[in-house]
Amino acid sequence: MDYHRNYRPCPTFFVEEDYGMESRIRQERQAKQEHDKQMARERQYVMADELSNLTSEQLRDDVLSHMLEMDTQTLPDVESIDIQTEIQWFMRPYLLDFLIEAHTAFQLLPSTLFLAINLLDRYCSKRVVYKRHYQLVGCAALLIAAKYNDKKDRVPTIKELKSMCCSLYDDDMFTQMEWHVLQTLGWSIGHPTVDAFLQHAVLDDAYDPEVEHMALYILEIALFHRDFVAKLSSELARAALALSRCILNRPQPRHTHWSSQYDSMTLVALSQQLHQPSAVVARKYASAHYSRVSKVMEHFLNHQASLATYARCTPPVETPIESKPYNGEIGLATPQKSQQLTAIPHGYLTPPITPDNEALVHAHAQMANHDMTRGMPSVHHGCSPSPAPSAEMQYMNSEAYQQQQEMYMAQQAALQQFPLAPTHMGMAQTYQGGM
Repeated sequence: MDYHRNYRPCPTFFVEEDYGMESRIRQERQAKQEHDKQMARERQYVMADELSNLTSEQLRDDVLSHMLEMDTQTLPDVESIDIQTEIQWFMRPYLLDFLIEAHTAFQLLPSTLFLAINLLDRYCSKRVVYKRHYQLVGCAALLIAAKYNDKKDRVPTIKELKSMCCSLYDDDMFTQMEWHVLQTLGWSIGHPTVDAFLQHAVLDDAYDPEVEHMALYILEIALFHRDFVAKLSSELARAALALSRCILNRPQPRHTHWSSQYDSMTLVALSQQLHQPSAVVARKYASAHYSRVSKVMEHFLNHQASLATYARCTPPVETPIESKPYNGEIGLATPQKSQQLTAIPHGYLTPPITPDNEALVHAHAQMANHDMTRGMPSVHHGCSPSPAPSAEMQYMNSEAYQQQQEMYMAQQAALQQFPLAPTHMGMAQTYQGGM
C-alpha cells in the first residue's frame, strides 16, 4: 500500500517526443553560436583590413625604400654567368619552359616563379654549374621559392619533382642541391620580385585585370633574354606596366605617380622582344584566367605590322596648292608656282624665262612658225641657254632652277650632234609622206 501511495505518474507520458524537442533546441542553440562566431570573425577581418590599409598608407614610403634597397642587393651578375664553362645562354629557354610548366601545374603564386628565376641566376653567378645539373638547380630554386611564398599544401614534393624530371635525379640529390643553394646564397632568399613592384604601382588605381595580366605576360617574356637578367625589378615593372597600358590603349598615370617614372630605353627594349614569345608562355596567357592577353598581343602586333607595310608601300600624297586669281582684293597671298617642271612637246625642258631674255621668246616663236611651214618639227639649233639673272633675284638660289638649266644644256648638246631625235624621226617621215 505504501508503494502505491508514494507512486507519482510522470508528468509527460510521451518521453520520446520530449527528447526530440530538446535535441532540436540544442541544435538551434549551437547554430546560433556558430553564427555569432562567424559574425565576430568577419568583424575581426574587417578591422584587420582597415588597420592594415591604414598602416600600409603610413608605411608605404618606408616599404618602397626597403624594397628598392633589397632589389639592388639581390641582383645576379651577368658577367659571371657569361664565363660559365658548360651552361650557355641558349640553354636558358629550355629550362625556363620546364619551370613555367611546373609552376603552372602546381598552381603556385606568380611571385614564386620570379623568385625561383632570381635564385637560379644568383646561384649561377657564384658557382660553376655543370650542364647535367642545370635542371636540378632550377628544381631546387623552385622548391625553395615555393616554401618561401606559397601555402604548405601547394609546395611540390621531391617525388613530384623527380617524376617531372623523368627520374633523372635521386631523392637525395634534390635535398643536397637545395641545401647547397641556400648555403651559397647565405640563406638570403628574400627578393622583391617584379610582381611585387607591379602591385605597388597599381595600388591607387582601379582594378584592371587585363592591364596586370598583360604586364605579367611582358615580364615573363623578359625572363628569357639576357639583357633583362641584371635589370632592377622596379624598372622592369614600371616599363612593362606602361607598355601594357599603351598596347591596351589605357591612359597613363599622372607625372607625379611613382609608376610614371619609367625608363624609356627599358620600355623600347621590352617592346622589341614581343614578336617571338615562348610557346609555353603564349599558351599559358591564352587562357581565360589571364584574360587571353597573348591573343590580344598577337592581334596588336599584326595590326602594327600591317600599318608599317602600308606606310612603306604608299608614297606620301602632297596636296597641290591652288592659287586663286587676283580680282583686286586686298590681302590675297602671292600665287605659288608649281614645283613640277614643265616641258614642251618636243621632249626637252623649257628654258627659264628671265627679264634679260624676253626678246628671245619672240625669236623662238618665229622660228617655230617657219619650221612648221616646211613640214618639220621645230628644233632650235644652237639655242643658247638663258643668261643668268642678277644675284639679288630670289629664285637664283632655287634648286629647281639649277636642275632645269643643267638639263636644258644637256639637251642642247645632244641636239647639236643629232638634228632629229630618234623619237621624232618617224613623225617627220610620216608628215613628209603625207605632203
